[in-house]
Amino acid sequence: MQETRLDKAKTILRVTSGNFLEMYDFFLFGIYARQIGQTFFPSDDPYASLMATFLSFAAGFAMRPIGALALGPYIDRIGRRKGLILTLSIMACGTILIAFVPAYATIGVLAPMLVVLGRLLQGFSAGVELGGVSVYLSEMATPGNKGLYVSWQSASQQVAVVFAALLGYAIANLMTPETASNWGWRIPFFIGCAIVPFLYMIRRKLEETAEFAARKIHPTTAQIFATLGANWSIVLGVNPNFPNFSMLPQPLQATIVFFAAVDNNLASRYRLL
Repeated sequence: MQETRLDKAKTILRVTSGNFLEMYDFFLFGIYARQIGQTFFPSDDPYASLMATFLSFAAGFAMRPIGALALGPYIDRIGRRKGLILTLSIMACGTILIAFVPAYATIGVLAPMLVVLGRLLQGFSAGVELGGVSVYLSEMATPGNKGLYVSWQSASQQVAVVFAALLGYAIANLMTPETASNWGWRIPFFIGCAIVPFLYMIRRKLEETAEFAARKIHPTTAQIFATLGANWSIVLGVNPNFPNFSMLPQPLQATIVFFAAVDNNLASRYRLL
């Protein structure tokens, strides 16, 4: 049965929902870094508190390649749909931890430890969420429209940035600075937790891509790592055929790397980049 445009739009929404949550929490953590530092990393020196917050923020980025290497092969084995449901579940656990962990004044050193754990979980899931969504969108795309479909991965993140910024603006204007610092900053995180069940529900309705379902052979973890090793210069962005690779949007990076793994002539097709 041929999918209609509405069916395609619904599938794109289901696929990109996890990207929305990931960027939403990412941006909130930056907006409320000072309040998070005061709550979970108190110090006599406000700059030390803020730096501790940003270090926990950075820990999430450090987990991204680990998540990609651990869960990427898993998604290639079990399927895109199951893999994306798993990444959303892991990401939701990190979001809930950050939103509900009591302050340092209440539970002591356990508070910053749990916040860092939440960031690690978010980074771990985000490491494969970006590439997994890009591959899913690419595989479901109609002929000649792969770039358009994959671009929705980035578009969903920008919607999340705008949404988070509007919430931050509302709290800053509707609450006193003291109230916002004490507990008001948690409201956007609570909202993120509230939409998790909805995102999980719509992502569960995803169907496996026809391209993946039609494959008779799925690569093993060893084969996937061998492919990464064979294309290491592309992965690291130092291939001379990709002079501006590191400057490309993340969705396009993920798409190029994916197709490079299945088409050795891909580099010659992108010499103009």
